[in-house]
Amino acid sequence: MVRKIICVSGMPGAGKTSIIESLKNRGIPVIVMGDIIREEAAKRGIEPSLGGLGKIMVELRKSYGPSIVAKLCLEKIALISNDTVIIDGVRSLDEVEEYRRSFSKVLVVAVHASPTTRFKRLYNRGREDDPKSWSEFIDRDFRELSIGLGNVISLADYMIVNEGSIEESRKIFEHIVRVVGDD
Repeated sequence: MVRKIICVSGMPGAGKTSIIESLKNRGIPVIVMGDIIREEAAKRGIEPSLGGLGKIMVELRKSYGPSIVAKLCLEKIALISNDTVIIDGVRSLDEVEEYRRSFSKVLVVAVHASPTTRFKRLYNRGREDDPKSWSEFIDRDFRELSIGLGNVISLADYMIVNEGSIEESRKIFEHIVRVVGDD
């Protein structure tokens, strides 16, 4: 039964998924909140483009409340038997509170990288929903901030600055998870 939720937050391209990868490979379940949006896009027959996914992200929250994506994640968490689950991509304090209503231990880890670093990462990643220009990148940042992402980052329990090597940032994250596991 899940007792601990580790919410990982950060602006697009900060390195959340890369940092989480090593623990996922060790068997800690990871739920990616963005996958919920991509699943919804598929249901609606919408291409997973930057504009399409952003529109769905905002639309879902307007229609069903600011914590709807977290509520949909809770359905997936209910199927997991591990003690700890990592949530990749928490974007609002409403989502954090939704998890806190369901679990006794919820920790928020923010991952930070400069805008220039993040843009380069996203541009090089080349996923369909990644920005192709600096203007698209800035628009995406402001859309993310408009739903409360900045509040989650500023009130996180831990902050990882991910400007150096990914191995260094992964070690920091793994240490945080171990400390939480010892509670």
